Amino acid sequence: MWTELATALPGPTAFQPAASEASLRRCATVLRHPLPEDLAALLRESNGIEGEYGAGLIWSAERIVSENLTMREGVELATLYMPFDPLLFFADAGNGDLFALLPTIRRPDVFVWNHEDDSRTWVAPNLAKYLEWWLTGRITL
Repeated sequence: MWTELATALPGPTAFQPAASEASLRRCATVLRHPLPEDLAALLRESNGIEGEYGAGLIWSAERIVSENLTMREGVELATLYMPFDPLLFFADAGNGDLFALLPTIRRPDVFVWNHEDDSRTWVAPNLAKYLEWWLTGRITL
């Protein structure tokens, strides 16, 4: 479903081999919460989706873990920004801003974190719309 959705949208996309169940379990264990169902389903089809120029439309399970740990545990980041614990970063905008879900409150909405002013702004009602709106230019940053 997810690869067909992304393939039908404008712009080049590159898919990775599916994430293993062990990799998805590791995400949940390390991050201390399960991945949202849509994100886990997408990763089961493609362990990351790259857009034009290698842009990370959806990160791999491994990168999701590493980026979120960096953001949550960074001592310097904690002095500059509000806590990142409620956010699950899964993609980047290519300009320093990051896209996130809110897995602990089971809300499907996608938000963007602005690295310059620490704002967290709603950009899409769910992961499918995020992909559609990002690839069609409806989401602009």
